[in-house]
Amino acid sequence: MRAARLISLVLLLQSREAMTAAELAAELEVSERTIHRDVEALSAAGVPVYADRGRHGGFRLVGGYRTRLTGLSRAEAEALFLAGLPGPAAEMGLADAVAAAELKVVAALPAALRDAPARAGQRFHLDAPGWHTAHAPPALLPELARAVWDDAVVELRYRRPSGAEVERTADPYGLVLKNGVWYLVAAVNGQHRTYRADRVTAVRATGAAFDRDGRFDLAAFWTGQADGFLRSMFRAEVVVRLSPAGLRGLRHAVDGYAARRAAESAGEPDARGWVTATLPVESEDVAYFELLRLGADAEVLEPAGLRARLAEEGARLAALYR
Repeated sequence: MRAARLISLVLLLQSREAMTAAELAAELEVSERTIHRDVEALSAAGVPVYADRGRHGGFRLVGGYRTRLTGLSRAEAEALFLAGLPGPAAEMGLADAVAAAELKVVAALPAALRDAPARAGQRFHLDAPGWHTAHAPPALLPELARAVWDDAVVELRYRRPSGAEVERTADPYGLVLKNGVWYLVAAVNGQHRTYRADRVTAVRATGAAFDRDGRFDLAAFWTGQADGFLRSMFRAEVVVRLSPAGLRGLRHAVDGYAARRAAESAGEPDARGWVTATLPVESEDVAYFELLRLGADAEVLEPAGLRARLAEEGARLAALYR
Protein backbone atom coordinates (compact mmCIF):
# COMPACT_ATOMS: atom_id res chain seq x y z
CA MET A 1 0.00 0.00 0.00
CA ARG A 2 2.72 2.45 1.00
CA ALA A 3 4.94 1.48 -1.93
CA ALA A 4 2.14 2.29 -4.37
CA ARG A 5 1.58 5.63 -2.62
CA LEU A 6 5.29 6.50 -2.82
CA ILE A 7 5.30 5.78 -6.56
CA SER A 8 2.18 7.91 -7.00
CA LEU A 9 3.82 10.75 -5.07
CA VAL A 10 6.89 10.68 -7.34
CA LEU A 11 4.72 10.60 -10.47
CA LEU A 12 2.65 13.53 -9.23
CA LEU A 13 5.77 15.63 -8.66
CA GLN A 14 7.13 14.52 -12.01
CA SER A 15 4.00 15.62 -13.85
CA ARG A 16 3.28 18.85 -11.96
CA GLU A 17 6.82 20.00 -11.09
CA ALA A 18 5.91 21.34 -7.62
CA MET A 19 3.12 20.65 -5.14
CA THR A 20 2.45 21.62 -1.54
CA ALA A 21 2.01 19.05 1.20
CA ALA A 22 -1.69 19.94 1.36
CA GLU A 23 -2.12 19.36 -2.39
CA LEU A 24 -0.32 16.01 -2.23
CA ALA A 25 -2.34 14.96 0.81
CA ALA A 26 -5.59 15.76 -1.02
CA GLU A 27 -4.54 13.84 -4.14
CA LEU A 28 -3.37 10.77 -2.21
CA GLU A 29 -6.12 10.95 0.45
CA VAL A 30 -3.74 10.92 3.41
CA SER A 31 -2.68 13.44 6.06
CA GLU A 32 0.00 16.07 5.55
CA ARG A 33 2.05 14.36 8.26
CA THR A 34 2.01 11.19 6.16
CA ILE A 35 3.22 13.18 3.16
CA HIS A 36 6.20 14.52 5.14
CA ARG A 37 7.09 10.98 6.26
CA ASP A 38 6.81 9.71 2.68
CA VAL A 39 9.07 12.49 1.40
CA GLU A 40 11.68 11.60 4.03
CA ALA A 41 11.47 7.95 2.96
CA LEU A 42 11.96 8.88 -0.72
CA SER A 43 14.95 11.06 0.12
CA ALA A 44 16.49 8.22 2.13
CA ALA A 45 15.99 5.92 -0.88
CA GLY A 46 17.90 8.32 -3.15
CA VAL A 47 14.99 10.08 -4.86
CA PRO A 48 16.02 13.76 -5.04
CA VAL A 49 12.97 15.44 -3.50
CA TYR A 50 13.61 19.06 -2.52
CA ALA A 51 11.46 21.08 -0.11
CA ASP A 52 10.90 24.80 -0.71
CA ARG A 53 10.32 26.42 2.66
CA GLY A 54 8.02 29.33 3.31
CA ARG A 55 4.39 30.28 2.88
CA HIS A 56 4.29 29.36 -0.81
CA GLY A 57 6.72 26.46 -0.54
CA GLY A 58 6.25 22.89 -1.59
CA PHE A 59 8.04 19.81 -2.86
CA ARG A 60 9.77 19.32 -6.20
CA LEU A 61 12.11 16.86 -7.89
CA VAL A 62 15.67 18.16 -8.35
CA GLY A 63 17.62 18.20 -11.60
CA GLY A 64 14.90 17.00 -13.95
CA TYR A 65 14.68 13.62 -12.21
CA ARG A 66 12.47 11.22 -14.15
CA THR A 67 11.25 7.78 -13.17
CA ARG A 68 10.73 5.08 -15.79
CA LEU A 69 7.76 2.76 -16.28
CA THR A 70 9.69 -0.26 -14.99
CA GLY A 71 7.61 -0.12 -11.79
CA LEU A 72 4.41 -1.12 -13.62
CA SER A 73 2.88 -4.46 -12.74
CA ARG A 74 1.57 -6.69 -15.53
CA ALA A 75 -2.04 -5.83 -14.64
CA GLU A 76 -1.26 -2.10 -14.75
CA ALA A 77 0.59 -2.35 -18.06
CA GLU A 78 -2.26 -4.31 -19.67
CA ALA A 79 -4.84 -1.88 -18.27
CA LEU A 80 -3.09 1.00 -20.06
CA PHE A 81 -4.17 -0.45 -23.38
CA LEU A 82 -7.81 -0.62 -22.27
CA ALA A 83 -7.91 3.01 -21.14
CA GLY A 84 -9.12 4.43 -24.47
CA LEU A 85 -11.35 3.50 -27.38
CA PRO A 86 -9.54 3.40 -30.74
CA GLY A 87 -12.74 4.00 -32.73
CA PRO A 88 -13.74 7.24 -30.98
CA ALA A 89 -10.11 8.41 -31.00
CA ALA A 90 -10.00 7.96 -34.76
CA GLU A 91 -13.31 9.84 -35.14
CA MET A 92 -11.72 12.81 -33.36
CA GLY A 93 -8.69 12.67 -35.66
CA LEU A 94 -6.39 11.26 -32.98
CA ALA A 95 -5.67 7.81 -34.40
CA ASP A 96 -2.05 8.62 -35.30
CA ALA A 97 -1.38 10.27 -31.94
CA VAL A 98 -2.82 7.30 -30.04
CA ALA A 99 -0.77 4.83 -32.09
CA ALA A 100 2.42 6.83 -31.55
CA ALA A 101 1.77 7.08 -27.80
CA GLU A 102 1.20 3.33 -27.53
CA LEU A 103 4.48 2.67 -29.35
CA LYS A 104 6.35 4.92 -26.92
CA VAL A 105 4.76 3.24 -23.91
CA VAL A 106 5.66 -0.20 -25.28
CA ALA A 107 9.24 0.94 -25.90
CA ALA A 108 9.50 2.16 -22.29
CA LEU A 109 8.17 -1.08 -20.81
CA PRO A 110 10.57 -3.79 -19.68
CA ALA A 111 10.91 -6.73 -22.07
CA ALA A 112 8.80 -9.00 -19.85
CA LEU A 113 5.76 -6.71 -20.26
CA ARG A 114 5.95 -5.84 -23.96
CA ASP A 115 3.28 -8.37 -24.82
CA ALA A 116 0.77 -6.34 -22.76
CA PRO A 117 -0.99 -4.65 -25.73
CA ALA A 118 -1.35 -7.96 -27.56
CA ARG A 119 -2.73 -9.74 -24.47
CA ALA A 120 -5.22 -6.95 -23.80
CA GLY A 121 -6.31 -6.77 -27.46
CA GLN A 122 -6.84 -10.53 -27.66
CA ARG A 123 -9.01 -10.58 -24.56
CA PHE A 124 -11.06 -7.38 -24.55
CA HIS A 125 -12.81 -5.21 -27.11
CA LEU A 126 -14.81 -2.14 -26.09
CA ASP A 127 -17.77 -1.35 -28.38
CA ALA A 128 -19.29 1.97 -27.28
CA PRO A 129 -22.46 2.26 -29.43
CA GLY A 130 -25.58 0.41 -28.35
CA TRP A 131 -27.36 -2.30 -30.30
CA HIS A 132 -29.66 -1.34 -33.18
CA THR A 133 -27.79 1.93 -33.70
CA ALA A 134 -25.43 2.96 -36.48
CA HIS A 135 -24.30 6.54 -35.98
CA ALA A 136 -21.85 7.98 -38.48
CA PRO A 137 -19.28 10.24 -36.79
CA PRO A 138 -20.16 13.96 -37.08
CA ALA A 139 -18.43 15.57 -40.03
CA LEU A 140 -17.05 18.42 -37.92
CA LEU A 141 -15.93 16.28 -34.96
CA PRO A 142 -12.17 16.67 -35.66
CA GLU A 143 -12.53 20.47 -35.75
CA LEU A 144 -14.49 20.43 -32.50
CA ALA A 145 -11.91 18.16 -30.86
CA ARG A 146 -9.10 20.48 -31.97
CA ALA A 147 -10.91 23.46 -30.46
CA VAL A 148 -11.39 21.55 -27.19
CA TRP A 149 -7.68 20.70 -27.03
CA ASP A 150 -6.61 24.26 -27.82
CA ASP A 151 -9.15 26.05 -25.58
CA ALA A 152 -10.10 27.97 -28.72
CA VAL A 153 -13.14 30.22 -28.84
CA VAL A 154 -15.30 29.18 -31.79
CA GLU A 155 -18.32 30.43 -33.68
CA LEU A 156 -20.85 27.64 -34.14
CA ARG A 157 -23.85 27.26 -36.38
CA TYR A 158 -26.22 24.78 -34.75
CA ARG A 159 -29.36 23.12 -36.13
CA ARG A 160 -32.11 22.80 -33.55
CA PRO A 161 -34.49 19.80 -33.55
CA SER A 162 -37.08 22.04 -35.24
CA GLY A 163 -34.69 22.54 -38.17
CA ALA A 164 -33.99 26.21 -37.44
CA GLU A 165 -30.31 27.16 -37.28
CA VAL A 166 -28.78 29.48 -34.70
CA GLU A 167 -25.29 30.93 -34.30
CA ARG A 168 -23.36 30.88 -31.03
CA THR A 169 -19.95 32.04 -29.85
CA ALA A 170 -18.79 29.24 -27.57
CA ASP A 171 -15.94 28.11 -25.34
CA PRO A 172 -15.69 24.35 -26.05
CA TYR A 173 -14.94 22.59 -22.76
CA GLY A 174 -15.26 18.94 -23.75
CA LEU A 175 -16.71 16.15 -25.85
CA VAL A 176 -18.78 13.25 -24.52
CA LEU A 177 -19.60 10.00 -26.33
CA LYS A 178 -22.90 8.52 -25.14
CA ASN A 179 -24.40 5.42 -26.76
CA GLY A 180 -22.62 6.15 -30.04
CA VAL A 181 -23.67 9.83 -30.13
CA TRP A 182 -21.16 12.65 -29.65
CA TYR A 183 -22.07 15.72 -27.55
CA LEU A 184 -20.21 19.01 -27.21
CA VAL A 185 -20.16 20.69 -23.79
CA ALA A 186 -19.48 24.41 -24.25
CA ALA A 187 -19.82 27.62 -22.28
CA VAL A 188 -22.05 30.20 -23.97
CA ASN A 189 -22.47 33.57 -22.24
CA GLY A 190 -20.97 32.06 -19.10
CA GLN A 191 -23.42 29.12 -18.99
CA HIS A 192 -22.36 25.54 -19.76
CA ARG A 193 -24.64 23.92 -22.34
CA THR A 194 -24.79 20.63 -24.23
CA TYR A 195 -25.04 20.35 -28.03
CA ARG A 196 -25.30 17.29 -30.24
CA ALA A 197 -22.16 17.33 -32.36
CA ASP A 198 -23.96 16.00 -35.44
CA ARG A 199 -26.19 19.10 -35.41
CA VAL A 200 -23.22 21.48 -35.63
CA THR A 201 -23.30 22.58 -39.27
CA ALA A 202 -20.35 25.00 -39.17
CA VAL A 203 -17.47 25.76 -36.82
CA ARG A 204 -14.89 28.52 -37.09
CA ALA A 205 -12.08 29.33 -34.70
CA THR A 206 -12.04 33.04 -33.87
CA GLY A 207 -8.31 33.09 -33.13
CA ALA A 208 -8.96 33.86 -29.46
CA ALA A 209 -8.43 31.49 -26.53
CA PHE A 210 -10.58 31.25 -23.43
CA ASP A 211 -9.46 30.80 -19.83
CA ARG A 212 -10.70 27.39 -18.75
CA ASP A 213 -12.40 27.29 -15.36
CA GLY A 214 -10.24 24.86 -13.39
CA ARG A 215 -13.19 24.01 -11.14
CA PHE A 216 -15.27 22.66 -14.02
CA ASP A 217 -15.63 18.87 -13.86
CA LEU A 218 -16.77 17.46 -17.21
CA ALA A 219 -17.78 14.05 -15.83
CA ALA A 220 -19.78 15.57 -12.96
CA PHE A 221 -21.46 18.06 -15.31
CA TRP A 222 -22.46 15.29 -17.71
CA THR A 223 -23.86 13.14 -14.90
CA GLY A 224 -26.00 16.04 -13.73
CA GLN A 225 -27.19 16.74 -17.26
CA ALA A 226 -28.06 13.09 -17.86
CA ASP A 227 -29.99 12.84 -14.59
CA GLY A 228 -31.88 16.04 -15.37
CA PHE A 229 -32.72 14.79 -18.85
CA LEU A 230 -34.11 11.54 -17.48
CA ARG A 231 -36.21 13.34 -14.87
CA SER A 232 -37.63 15.65 -17.50
CA MET A 233 -38.37 12.77 -19.87
CA PHE A 234 -40.30 10.65 -17.34
CA ARG A 235 -42.96 13.16 -16.43
CA ALA A 236 -45.76 10.77 -15.37
CA GLU A 237 -46.09 7.86 -12.94
CA VAL A 238 -47.99 4.58 -12.89
CA VAL A 239 -48.73 2.53 -9.77
CA VAL A 240 -48.41 -1.13 -10.69
CA ARG A 241 -48.47 -4.54 -8.99
CA LEU A 242 -45.82 -6.92 -10.27
CA SER A 243 -45.46 -10.66 -9.87
CA PRO A 244 -41.93 -12.00 -9.20
CA ALA A 245 -41.63 -12.71 -12.92
CA GLY A 246 -42.98 -9.25 -13.75
CA LEU A 247 -40.43 -7.58 -11.48
CA ARG A 248 -37.61 -9.56 -13.11
CA GLY A 249 -38.91 -8.80 -16.60
CA LEU A 250 -39.48 -5.10 -16.00
CA ARG A 251 -35.95 -4.17 -17.14
CA HIS A 252 -36.69 -5.77 -20.52
CA ALA A 253 -40.00 -3.92 -20.92
CA VAL A 254 -39.11 -0.36 -19.89
CA ASP A 255 -36.13 1.97 -19.86
CA GLY A 256 -33.38 1.00 -17.41
CA TYR A 257 -33.77 4.22 -15.41
CA ALA A 258 -37.52 3.61 -14.98
CA ALA A 259 -36.95 -0.03 -14.02
CA ARG A 260 -34.43 0.97 -11.33
CA ARG A 261 -36.75 3.62 -9.91
CA ALA A 262 -39.62 1.14 -9.77
CA ALA A 263 -37.49 -1.49 -8.05
CA GLU A 264 -36.36 1.06 -5.46
CA SER A 265 -39.96 2.06 -4.72
CA ALA A 266 -41.28 -1.51 -4.44
CA GLY A 267 -42.87 -2.41 -1.12
CA GLU A 268 -42.76 -5.71 0.73
CA PRO A 269 -44.00 -8.76 -1.23
CA ASP A 270 -47.48 -10.03 -0.39
CA ALA A 271 -48.33 -13.68 0.30
CA ARG A 272 -48.06 -14.50 -3.45
CA GLY A 273 -44.77 -12.62 -3.84
CA TRP A 274 -46.31 -9.67 -5.70
CA VAL A 275 -45.05 -6.13 -4.98
CA THR A 276 -46.56 -2.69 -5.53
CA ALA A 277 -44.25 -0.15 -7.17
CA THR A 278 -44.34 3.34 -8.69
CA LEU A 279 -43.10 3.30 -12.27
CA PRO A 280 -41.92 6.55 -13.95
CA VAL A 281 -43.19 6.77 -17.54
CA GLU A 282 -42.98 9.20 -20.42
CA SER A 283 -46.76 9.16 -20.89
CA GLU A 284 -49.77 6.89 -20.45
CA ASP A 285 -49.61 5.98 -24.13
CA VAL A 286 -45.99 4.82 -23.83
CA ALA A 287 -46.76 2.98 -20.59
CA TYR A 288 -49.65 1.19 -22.29
CA PHE A 289 -47.41 -0.43 -24.90
CA GLU A 290 -44.58 -1.10 -22.44
CA LEU A 291 -46.73 -2.84 -19.83
CA LEU A 292 -48.48 -4.97 -22.44
CA ARG A 293 -45.16 -6.79 -22.77
CA LEU A 294 -45.50 -8.08 -19.21
CA GLY A 295 -48.94 -9.58 -19.80
CA ALA A 296 -50.64 -10.93 -16.69
CA ASP A 297 -47.50 -10.40 -14.58
CA ALA A 298 -48.33 -6.69 -14.21
CA GLU A 299 -51.53 -5.11 -12.90
CA VAL A 300 -51.99 -1.35 -13.19
CA LEU A 301 -53.68 0.17 -10.14
CA GLU A 302 -53.43 3.84 -11.16
CA PRO A 303 -54.30 5.79 -13.23
CA ALA A 304 -57.77 4.42 -13.80
CA GLY A 305 -57.77 5.29 -17.51
CA LEU A 306 -54.67 3.20 -18.22
CA ARG A 307 -56.06 0.31 -16.15
CA ALA A 308 -59.26 0.38 -18.22
CA ARG A 309 -57.34 0.41 -21.52
CA LEU A 310 -55.27 -2.62 -20.50
CA ALA A 311 -58.36 -4.47 -19.27
CA GLU A 312 -60.07 -3.83 -22.62
CA GLU A 313 -57.00 -5.03 -24.50
CA GLY A 314 -56.86 -8.14 -22.29
CA ALA A 315 -60.47 -8.93 -23.17
CA ARG A 316 -59.73 -8.51 -26.90
CA LEU A 317 -56.74 -10.82 -26.63
CA ALA A 318 -58.79 -13.43 -24.76
CA ALA A 319 -61.46 -13.31 -27.47
CA LEU A 320 -58.84 -13.54 -30.22
CA TYR A 321 -57.15 -16.63 -28.77
CA ARG A 322 -60.24 -18.35 -27.36
